Amino acid sequence: MTLRQKLLLMFSLTVIGVVTAVAWTVSIRVRRVFEDINRDQTTALVSQFQRTFEERAAETASTVEHVAESDPLHRTSLEIGSGRDPSQYLTIAGTLAQDYHLDYLELVGHEGSIISSAQWPARFGYMERDIGAAGKPAFLNDENLPDGTSQVGLFAARVVPGSSPPLYVVGGRQLNADFLKNFPQTPNTRAYLYRNLGTEFDPVNFTGALQNETAPFKALVNQALTTAHNATGVVYTTPRREDSVDATAIPLKGSDGSVLAVLVVANSRRGMVEVQRHIRDIAFGVAGIGILFAIAASLWIAARVSKPVEELARAAAQVAAGDWNTRVEIRARDEIGVLAKSFNNMTHELTEQRDRLVQSERVAAWRELARRLAHELKNPLFPLQITVENLVRAHRLPRVQFDEVFTESTETLQAEIANLRAIVGRFSDFSKMPEPRLEKMDLREAVQRVIALHAAALEQKHISIATSISPEPLRILGDPELLHRALSNLVLNAMDAMPEGGTLTISASRSADFARISVADTGPGLSDEECSRLFTPYFTTRQHGTGLGLAIVQSVISDHRGSITVERPEDGGARFVIQLPMVNYLLPEHVTA
Repeated sequence: MTLRQKLLLMFSLTVIGVVTAVAWTVSIRVRRVFEDINRDQTTALVSQFQRTFEERAAETASTVEHVAESDPLHRTSLEIGSGRDPSQYLTIAGTLAQDYHLDYLELVGHEGSIISSAQWPARFGYMERDIGAAGKPAFLNDENLPDGTSQVGLFAARVVPGSSPPLYVVGGRQLNADFLKNFPQTPNTRAYLYRNLGTEFDPVNFTGALQNETAPFKALVNQALTTAHNATGVVYTTPRREDSVDATAIPLKGSDGSVLAVLVVANSRRGMVEVQRHIRDIAFGVAGIGILFAIAASLWIAARVSKPVEELARAAAQVAAGDWNTRVEIRARDEIGVLAKSFNNMTHELTEQRDRLVQSERVAAWRELARRLAHELKNPLFPLQITVENLVRAHRLPRVQFDEVFTESTETLQAEIANLRAIVGRFSDFSKMPEPRLEKMDLREAVQRVIALHAAALEQKHISIATSISPEPLRILGDPELLHRALSNLVLNAMDAMPEGGTLTISASRSADFARISVADTGPGLSDEECSRLFTPYFTTRQHGTGLGLAIVQSVISDHRGSITVERPEDGGARFVIQLPMVNYLLPEHVTA
């Protein structure tokens, strides 16, 4: 990921994170404010309902009391008290209920039997349990009707004044849509009254409301009915979130403590949802603007920072590739400009140091070459000099003796001249190392070829061979002949290190992205100094070596973009380790035809 991409990602995430945090915080705060408003509205509505309920209760109790004090009931109580048959008054309750606008009205004798019932005349003689509430405030009760249904109403019980024995009046009004008609409601608030008329929830029991409108309140109403305590929650009347409401279900209990009705107060959440949606839209807009700003800022910073840094990186890569004359253009005077100037100074100093180092290496190489060449030539030159001196002295001898010395001397001269020619040839071969011709190959085949080539010689020298070759292909780009030559050289060195026999161990395996070859012997091993100079040209640990073998091996491995190192195992001997890049991980520019 480039610096420009990182800056864009960082700015974008920062903007999105800040906007999201602010939007979330504001949204939560708005929700809490609306919840507080809804709670206050619900509390106010419940208080208003309680006041209205108490007013209706007082009004119902007052109406029942007026019925009890009416002249018809006063006369009826006197007549019944004088022994008249109560069945003669079967219809009086209906007439009085109609006159006083009561939904329910019953006359009850002193023993509790119904004398007259407005809502159910056939209940004459049935027992009425509510006379025990005579003189008390109005109360909720359920009333059975002739059609088999039941209704919930607000009732009051009173004694007809002066009646002896006592004559009771039980009357009330039904809790229906008219009961909530005058109940104060705001445009965003609705109140529903659920009458508990059965064992299971039924939307029909809501007064003055559609079933599809009140059906979603089932769970809340059941909770209030079960616990007999207020129940609150969010109710979704439609799948749309803006149609949801904050609802509170308030149980209304009868005189015996049972829940006979539930008042449901629903506050619309539309305003809150719309505000939250508006906040979200604003957040999206701000985030979009912020991202555009982040893009602009990242482009600006990239032009001022990342682009010069990328140019410096490319220039550094060119220097690493060998272009020591690379320079970067200085466009600014800030820290980036100072860095570019320092880079140019560095490359200039590196170029000068490289030139000095190359010159020093050349001089050292020529000195070493002259020393080695003088050392190599010194050995055959001494016999040549002795032979020539012998010829000069033999010239004074008789013909027969001279011919004998001449023949012997010419043979010596030819042998030493051939030795000189061989020395010059070895130095010439080292100077003419060919460029590798890379091709796709399996390195295991090169290892097996070397093992097969030297198997007979190893057996003659009593050297056992141990191999560990990977079962998976070790695909590289290499020159089979040059690698065969390098591996053969390592095997020959190992054989020379074990003149009395031993064990040669060859392994080929994969290590990360590299093919790894190990050639180990059980010879006398190497010292620290020998390990440090082992790959130096003309350095040798053998009496008749030229010191070019391992230098050639290192040159071949280096041309294959690999490395070779020497290790000293704990159990003795020496181990040469070669690492070559696998073909899948070799960059295209490293492949040559």
